[in-house]
Amino acid sequence: MRYAVTTFGCRVNQADSLQMELRLRARGATPAPVADADVVVVNSCSVTAAADQGVRQTLRRVARENPDARVIATGCYATRAGHEIAGLPGAPEVVPNDDKETIVDRLLPGGGTTADRFGDGPGACGALISPGNIGRVAFMLRVQTGCDEACAYCIIPSTRGRGRSLDHRHVLSAIRRAAESGFNEVVLNGVHLGSYGRDLDPPSSLTALLRAVDGHPSDVTCRISSLEPMDCPAELIDLVASSGRFAPHFHLPLQHGSDAMLRRMRRPYTLDGYRRVVDRVRGRLPQAAIGADLIAGFPGERDEDARRTLDYVAASPLTYLHVFPYSPREGTEACGLPDRVPGPVVRERARALRDAGADLARRFRGRQVGAVRPGLTLDGGAVVATDNYLKVPVPPRGGANQRVRVRITGAEPLAGVLVS
Repeated sequence: MRYAVTTFGCRVNQADSLQMELRLRARGATPAPVADADVVVVNSCSVTAAADQGVRQTLRRVARENPDARVIATGCYATRAGHEIAGLPGAPEVVPNDDKETIVDRLLPGGGTTADRFGDGPGACGALISPGNIGRVAFMLRVQTGCDEACAYCIIPSTRGRGRSLDHRHVLSAIRRAAESGFNEVVLNGVHLGSYGRDLDPPSSLTALLRAVDGHPSDVTCRISSLEPMDCPAELIDLVASSGRFAPHFHLPLQHGSDAMLRRMRRPYTLDGYRRVVDRVRGRLPQAAIGADLIAGFPGERDEDARRTLDYVAASPLTYLHVFPYSPREGTEACGLPDRVPGPVVRERARALRDAGADLARRFRGRQVGAVRPGLTLDGGAVVATDNYLKVPVPPRGGANQRVRVRITGAEPLAGVLVS
């Protein structure tokens, strides 16, 4: 069977698609372009209206390019509004997130076991497939899914369900298999990663998991995906700083720099609390990448609220921003809030934040000139992805997925040379 998988959205979706591809390959399926595939799986996102639109456009394109293919839509949009997808050209099959792990069995019945799906067999992390054969060098490992929080703007808890964690044994087994397959980096991710372990018996924590990962016998590097600031205690930061196992990279969603707006968003922290976390990361890891998510134009946002966010960002040790213009999602609390910000104002505020983020990134690149950083080669060896989240063009030497050290020689544009 020839298959194609198209993925939208977060690293959790990327991890889900990776697992699906590896299980398909373990049963003999082969990848193909969308136009030539027998089966096309679209793993959807629904975090914004733009994400929904992108999924619909992709499904329509699949129907045009390959009308004979079996098309399966899964992911958060398929879970939230499957009826909308089912009515598109070609009538895609809709598989909600709760049933996503059954897709491979639907396509290729037989040959799958519980161990295959959950980490003790080839289906969990692939039948020794080389990095890069499935489109990336880092292995995306979902250790948690679901969310028990109630942020006013977010639809994802209703599409992913309550928080569930993969126990330590299965996580360590998955890392072992990834290392055996030739991966040099594993990205630990989850929908609400910082809540890891609260549902286990006995309960655990993300810090406890990272300690277990730190003792793994392989030499694979681990990168922590997006982590809410209230879930980033000092002991976790100190472990990352002292171990040598973990990439110096923290992505800490802020969403807003105004405490009034954070309360309105139902975010369980203050700007001062966020600032303390970021400052501790910078103090313990001076060269770390530190990213943030921000929402522009949330209902009720005033000029002074927007200014507080810009003021904090400009003076912060953050190194990059992901900026999202607010868009209402049916089914969320925010969708019914009054004082909607006019569209042109939302776009202008988002532009100002993106400009501020570009300044942060330029300053960070400038501080890295002359530094030597470890990393992995991408794009046939022409780019190095450093441990602190830079993609540095280099004169190619060797292929992809090589452990190297790169000296950064320029910031505008970013450039470097291999030193080992």
